[in-house]
Amino acid sequence: MTQRDRDRLVVLKRAQKRQITQRQAAAELGLSERHVRRLLVRLEEVGDRAVVHGLRQRPSNRRLSEESREKAVGILSQEINHGLGPTLASEYLAKRHKLVIGREALRKIMMQAGLWRGRKQKVEAIHEWRPRRSSRGELVQWDTSEHDWLEGRGEKLYLIHMIDDATSELLARFVRSDSTEQNMRLLWSYLERNGRPVAFYTDKASLFRTTPKVKRNERELPRDEREPLPPTQIGRALQELGIAWIAAHSPQAKGRVERSFGTAQDRLVKGLRVAGARTLEEANRYLEREFLPWWNQHLVVGPANATDAHRPLGEEHDLAAALSHVEHRQVNNDYTVQLDGRFYQIQRAAICPGLRGAVVRIERCLDGRLAVRFRDRYLAVKDCGRVRPVRPGPAAAKPASRRPANAPPCDAMRASMRSLLQTPNLPVWIAAKIDKTLVSDTLEDENR
Repeated sequence: MTQRDRDRLVVLKRAQKRQITQRQAAAELGLSERHVRRLLVRLEEVGDRAVVHGLRQRPSNRRLSEESREKAVGILSQEINHGLGPTLASEYLAKRHKLVIGREALRKIMMQAGLWRGRKQKVEAIHEWRPRRSSRGELVQWDTSEHDWLEGRGEKLYLIHMIDDATSELLARFVRSDSTEQNMRLLWSYLERNGRPVAFYTDKASLFRTTPKVKRNERELPRDEREPLPPTQIGRALQELGIAWIAAHSPQAKGRVERSFGTAQDRLVKGLRVAGARTLEEANRYLEREFLPWWNQHLVVGPANATDAHRPLGEEHDLAAALSHVEHRQVNNDYTVQLDGRFYQIQRAAICPGLRGAVVRIERCLDGRLAVRFRDRYLAVKDCGRVRPVRPGPAAAKPASRRPANAPPCDAMRASMRSLLQTPNLPVWIAAKIDKTLVSDTLEDENR
């Protein structure tokens, strides 16, 4: 008999002795007056055992059979189901093996079989959680997780998460690299499904923020006085779509998406193992058909404000243009533009006034197309490869051949230089004393 039974017995005996009324006894015991009368009748028949439940220490009529218990233990002991918790194991047994066992009952069975250890909750450092936003679409947290999702069965994968701050609604995709292109593809899917949210909340990765390169003489300057940096491709796309970007200063600031990765790294990894996923396509198939529907059905909460903050996409929002790699180039005099070492010739029909020397916008779309836009119109271009094209025109006059500046001297130049540098027969002072009136015979006699 427990202490609770003893306390009930004291109240019933007081009511039996008419020290209190049956209504007062019912109020103290938290029972109805009708049930108090039943207990008083049973107290007369069996004595103090009236307060003890009749099924105590008897096996329950709903007790699981030994055959079902052994079957559940045998299934959960397989290597493929290693590490499954009671909640996930209960769902898998019901869905895949048609064996319905409650979560708490299965927990006891797994602990008796040594497949699960009960853990006490440790008191950790208290961190005050930021309250959720009130409306769906008011803030969406965006991040990527690098983890061994396939447990060595296949290639390395990354998981990109977009989770709504107000409802925890999740959109995710496995990718091979955490690149700008893959993040833009998931952003495109989100915008098509939900519309434009008010803001995205991310970390300060180079995908979202241009890495500052500060000169030595500018390191002491405040951030507000430094020259502003150009946005990244994703930052530019968000500006064109009218979506704000907020940077988190710590992982704890975007704790909702970080905790979602904790759930995925436990439950999603085990689900991929049971499903036998080995490739990117198989992992995304399980993610879209099994994990995301389960998440959005069981873990999503209702927003405080039923108004949806998502804004629809208008005619001015061109996703193909915004979600592309954008560069700006100047048009050459022959109506060509250069990008990544290749020349592109603007077609004659697309040439318009003011185009020569102007700056055009070149968009490399996600599907591989290249679009060149000047002001509000797109220009037809032709890929000319890595060689700049030659525009046809009248043949130019061939310039006269000129002597190269570093050509070797000719024979006449060598002879003149030799005569200038040759040493004379007579010194200058002797030649000055010669009497020019003398004839050659006299001169010869004097020289003798």
